[in-house]
Amino acid sequence: MKFPMPDSYRETTSPARQDSERDTADYSPYRRQSRQPQKTSIVKLLQLLAIATTGAPVMLGSQALLAFLRSGGQFFSEVKDALTIKPPEETVDVRTVVVEQVQEVSELTTAVFTMEAVVPAQSDRKFGELTIGKTNLLYVAYGEVQAGVDLEELSTADVVASQTGNSIRLVLPPPKLLDTKIDVERSNVYDYDRGFFNLGPDRAPQLQDLAEKEALVKIERAACEQGILDQANDRASLVITQLLQVAGFTEVTIETTPSANTACRALS
Repeated sequence: MKFPMPDSYRETTSPARQDSERDTADYSPYRRQSRQPQKTSIVKLLQLLAIATTGAPVMLGSQALLAFLRSGGQFFSEVKDALTIKPPEETVDVRTVVVEQVQEVSELTTAVFTMEAVVPAQSDRKFGELTIGKTNLLYVAYGEVQAGVDLEELSTADVVASQTGNSIRLVLPPPKLLDTKIDVERSNVYDYDRGFFNLGPDRAPQLQDLAEKEALVKIERAACEQGILDQANDRASLVITQLLQVAGFTEVTIETTPSANTACRALS
């Protein structure tokens, strides 16, 4: 069984509180309705700003990607060229190269003179001032004289090359006798005679050596008289000209030097 609560124990509300609750009940729905549209507008505005700020880089990135695809491998080629360390530029003295190429030929033999010489040799046997016997040897010698230029004497001062590298002027060393020799296989003692009763001295080896030396002198003298040094100069000029043209020079000037060899002068 329930008993009614006395009026003194019931919760009573003050007039001021009642007025406050009424005001809250009256105005809170309207306030919520007015804030909602404002919040939605701000969110939309922020979204538009975000799209605007991110759209420009995306568009630029798309254009860059399209340009990159159109350029193909040119981009990689340019990057590779930019990152590749270029080797230092090197220059070569053309004169030094020419001298080295020419010196590889070393002694350039451009003229050869061959000759057959008949050389007599004699030895006497004496008793006091009286000759009691003679030995005669007749030697037939086949000799050869080689003349040319010694290219080891060539220096960079003897070479003048143009700046374009198309023309060159070269001064050759003077020609000289490079070698004189006897062909012992073809040479022989033609006659050997010790005279009456073989009273002459038996000096065949010594007389042959003497005949060979005299044969060399005769052959060299004959070669000089025939102008072997001039021939060596002319042919050396032709050979060096052809060598430099093969090396790439279109205009080649070769100057020769008169012979300073004293061999021919001593024999004249």
